Amino acid sequence: MNDLWVFGYGSLLWDPGFPVAETRVARLHDWHRSFCMSSIHHRGTPEAPGLVLALDFKPGAVCHGIAFRVAAPHADDTLAYLRERELISSAYLETRQRVVFADGGAQEDVLTYVIDPAHEQYCTLPLEEQAQIIARAVGGRGPNDAYLKNTALHLHELGLPDPDLDWLVARVRALQSG
Repeated sequence: MNDLWVFGYGSLLWDPGFPVAETRVARLHDWHRSFCMSSIHHRGTPEAPGLVLALDFKPGAVCHGIAFRVAAPHADDTLAYLRERELISSAYLETRQRVVFADGGAQEDVLTYVIDPAHEQYCTLPLEEQAQIIARAVGGRGPNDAYLKNTALHLHELGLPDPDLDWLVARVRALQSG
């Protein structure tokens, strides 16, 4: 197998879980980062679902994130790991996308997990409803608010703030303190 490229836009930004040979700021066209996936495993339960980020198709949209290069000797194990982690409920679809690097170069065939809009865990909720859910949900990988805060923080550290995530962080904080 050749080197494997993986696009990270959520928890992969701060917890990839695989050996990374190189990271590059990248953007993915026609997809946007959204809390559009009900989480019944990692950040919620079947009885009290949380929300996790997914890439939702939207022509003209752009999602900024990180392209991770995994060296060829680790590619097969990384792919197996990501399939176990990301395809736990089949709400994500494993796709290969083209990303554009911040320096203008591009990479084809980048492993990218996107939401299946036909899956029962797909949802589109107003930001206020997202905040209400995120403020209280907890799953196998911890509190939903920690997932939100870590993602927003790492996007800021990369110089890629996401206004919706920033609004959600402030609103969740207000909900939890009030």
